Amino acid sequence: MEHSAFTWVSLIPFLKGLPSHVSNAIFVSFILVVIVALGYRQLKKSEDDIVPDSKLTLRNFVELVVESLSNLITSNMGPRGKEFTLIVGTLALFILFNNISGLVPGFLPATSNVNTTFACSLTVFFLTHYYGIREHGVKYIKQFIGPLWWLIPLMFPIEIIGHLARPLSLGLRLFGNIFGDHLVTAMALNLLLVVPAAAMGLGLFVALVQTLVFTLLSMAYFSGAIAHEGH
Repeated sequence: MEHSAFTWVSLIPFLKGLPSHVSNAIFVSFILVVIVALGYRQLKKSEDDIVPDSKLTLRNFVELVVESLSNLITSNMGPRGKEFTLIVGTLALFILFNNISGLVPGFLPATSNVNTTFACSLTVFFLTHYYGIREHGVKYIKQFIGPLWWLIPLMFPIEIIGHLARPLSLGLRLFGNIFGDHLVTAMALNLLLVVPAAAMGLGLFVALVQTLVFTLLSMAYFSGAIAHEGH
């Protein structure tokens, strides 16, 4: 579904003319890159400091976010979770910042478009099987055919449907919740001032929860792909 409403991002020359979900995704990605670059720059400058700076800086914020994501991943995936910190962390931040951008008047979250959410879910889908094949080799295919050869006609289509349902559910869940939340927030802005404030709070909650749900399910799929039980 494509939005036709005005967005501030459409005023940027090199983003003008692009679909709203594409331009907003590019803009949010650029903001994330700038935050990381500035945080890394502050980190390099303070490497020789004997006493760490206790003031709240961009560097502290970036370190807090990275450490929180790293702890979340390792606590759910175990020691091997470090291998997935980059991909899971990138998806989590991209989805979170896009979700939150919808709370800013004049911005449309890229995650309220099904093309963006399916791009994220298909990324998880293909990487899941990539890591599974890399970990187990040909044995990874055994999960699709079942323990007995005569069960192949039954097990194979069931397993294929089950695996194809993963990116479908991931993409539709994220799209439906963010799209609906953005519509509610937009309608609330036309009402009394108290109502938009409540809608903003609800929108922030939905943005955080949907990011967490997508991240946890992605980690579950990755963990299942590299697990040796059942392969």
